[in-house]
Amino acid sequence: MISSNEAFHLTELPRRILIHGGGYIAVEFAGIFAGLGAEVTLVCRADAILRGFDDDVRAHLHREMEKQAISVLTQRTVIRIDKSQSGLAATLSDGRVVETDYAMFALGRRPSVSGFGLAEAGVKVAETGGIAVDKFSQTSVPHIYAIGDVTNRINLTPVAIREGHAFADTVFGNRPAFVDHSNVPTAVFSDPEVGAIGLTEAMARARLARVDIYRTTFRPMRATLSGRDTRVLMKLVVDGATDTVVGCHIVGPDASELIQALAIAVKMGARKADFDAAIAVHPTAAEELVTMRTPSARYAKERAD
Repeated sequence: MISSNEAFHLTELPRRILIHGGGYIAVEFAGIFAGLGAEVTLVCRADAILRGFDDDVRAHLHREMEKQAISVLTQRTVIRIDKSQSGLAATLSDGRVVETDYAMFALGRRPSVSGFGLAEAGVKVAETGGIAVDKFSQTSVPHIYAIGDVTNRINLTPVAIREGHAFADTVFGNRPAFVDHSNVPTAVFSDPEVGAIGLTEAMARARLARVDIYRTTFRPMRATLSGRDTRVLMKLVVDGATDTVVGCHIVGPDASELIQALAIAVKMGARKADFDAAIAVHPTAAEELVTMRTPSARYAKERAD
């Protein structure tokens, strides 16, 4: 049994590997091992991979992974692993037994906050397991600050870097600064990639009075030329009352590059009309982001009399 740490130090490529998890690391390594030719089984305890992402994204990536012969088994857990004649036998919660050479567990990590004497120093730990901090990253002890994954806010490297900058400006630069943790872009380096920023459709429908959804799936030109059976998903979530684009979700080649540029527009509060006014660059996959004119769905909350 291995974690993502040991995965980089294997002496040979496994012929078969079972990966237990459904988050960033699990789906990324599933794509890596499958791309290298291993037989991959991904076991996820949730009803879909990538918890917290838009439901269309989760379903679309699931389908694309299965096109690469990755076996994605949801609503299951690994309950025991035994040695077998051919390697390992993993028994799942539904009774199924998966024969494999390696079992990799990617079920998430807890902040490593023990052993520092936090309680003795009076530093509070939040219910999330991370060190409790305010918006300036200051703990319950005024002269102690905490930044990055140890706070268990948004566990992304660029977020930790930005929190470090804000801390330095506040404490050493005499320029109080804090990080706005809303609308943080993120990417999953799966195959195909996922890029996302802002609200999912479910979040928007729960928070906003009116929501417009613009959604398209298509086979990109590079796939038609190469003969690959792959499809791109692009989705915009729009506040129907203000026309503000509050979420953008992409599954496809270079989704990480696209979402970085889109993050600027979303952070600035761009409207759907601003997207529509931009001239498309043809032929690109990204042109779909500015040529979707008709909502695929519209939702409005009923007013209580």
